Amino acid sequence: MSAVVSSIRKPLITGHKTYHQITEDLISPTEKTPTKEWVIGFVLSVAVLTYGVFCILWTIWVGIGSWNLNRTINWSWDITNFVWWIGIGHAGTLISAILLLFRQKWRTGVNRAAEAMTIFAVMCAGLFPLIHMGRIWLAMFILPYPNTRGPIWPNFNSPLLWDVFAISTYLTVSLLFWYTGLVPDFATVRDRAKGLRRKIYNTLSFGWTGSAKHWQRWESLSLVLAGISTPLVLSVHTIVSFDFATSVIPGWHTTIFPPYFVAGAIFSGFAMVLTLMIITRKLLHLEDYITIEHIESMNKVILLTGTIVGVAYLTELFIAWYSGYVYEQFAFFNRALGPYWWSYFGMMFCNVISPQFFWKKSWRRNITLTFFLSIVVNIGMWFERFVIIATTLARDYLPSSWSLYSPSWVEIGIYIGTFGLFFTCYLIFVRVAPVVAVAEIKAILKSGGDQYVGENAIHHHSHHEDNHGSSHNEHH
Repeated sequence: MSAVVSSIRKPLITGHKTYHQITEDLISPTEKTPTKEWVIGFVLSVAVLTYGVFCILWTIWVGIGSWNLNRTINWSWDITNFVWWIGIGHAGTLISAILLLFRQKWRTGVNRAAEAMTIFAVMCAGLFPLIHMGRIWLAMFILPYPNTRGPIWPNFNSPLLWDVFAISTYLTVSLLFWYTGLVPDFATVRDRAKGLRRKIYNTLSFGWTGSAKHWQRWESLSLVLAGISTPLVLSVHTIVSFDFATSVIPGWHTTIFPPYFVAGAIFSGFAMVLTLMIITRKLLHLEDYITIEHIESMNKVILLTGTIVGVAYLTELFIAWYSGYVYEQFAFFNRALGPYWWSYFGMMFCNVISPQFFWKKSWRRNITLTFFLSIVVNIGMWFERFVIIATTLARDYLPSSWSLYSPSWVEIGIYIGTFGLFFTCYLIFVRVAPVVAVAEIKAILKSGGDQYVGENAIHHHSHHEDNHGSSHNEHH
């Protein structure tokens, strides 16, 4: 049987890997003792998380008064960070679900880490509404509770409750999707482990045997969950944007928010995936599995979504001008030339101008530049959330109630603490599970390995043909 030859398609797995080598390369990080880099990273993450927990406890003990909020600006860093983290959590499911449905093979190198990132980012986001409630011990009142009039839900009409439904659904489906993908790999780790470790992984793998029936059910479940989570990707951030769009405040009361928020979420999510994957591929030596092709593909998505976000910004400005509504026009004039002008121009530069570097192919394939720009994009998306929330609230209808805002040390501490939570979870995940999906990489080896596609394949194929021809002649 002749080899699969494709000179056009670039290889997604380099280094002439065999199935055994793939298993060794991807599972050994979970078996070896932690590296020095991992230990340093983990200690730093836990230290930052501890500081964040201290700031949260301080907020609960002292009250929301420890934040620099006032009567005009009653939403600020907390909701800015909430929306930002939710946005980051979008790319994981998008990479996994939508690219799975479209049968895109390049997703296999990055989907596992992206799904994990989704879950950890949503966990970080979920902290902020809880803390923002103030008296967190009364949180039970937002749930249906029994009383003399039957189970009631007093806040059912609040747009903020829509977030609870959307985000909890999104978290549940993403968690199921992520765990489903992990089951075959947990079974592989189980088969190589001994003692207590083997028992733990046996429980985690749900008795997976690798039979045809198990694979069939696994693939069916993956496709069903992908089908469910695809509309969720669009709906969750749409619903988050409704928190703003349902108000009558100029700058918020606009119909462009849902698509604009979704594009921004995918944009920032892909940038965060790139940041994580570039670090992970270097530290865990996964260059053969997370190739330049993967990085280039993701840079193309960042270029597309960054351009959509830029168009959305210009559309907003046009709507404000065309409306003839003086308050709306002032809101945008104030964003660009008011006291927070630096955040607006920071947002424009980071989100609209910086992705345009990726038009050039050599820059899309430059890892250093990609890493730098992925961080720049996420800074820009944070600026965008801040511009939408703080600058809009700072200048309301009444000039007598105008005010300014700067965060207190408590707010900054909580935000930094969420990074501690995120990276602590991510580093634990790297230690207990393969960062790259082993089963899925093996599935594309014959169609994506560099001995089967690309330039090497032609040489391999011609060599194979020569050998076959000479042995055939000898036989005769």
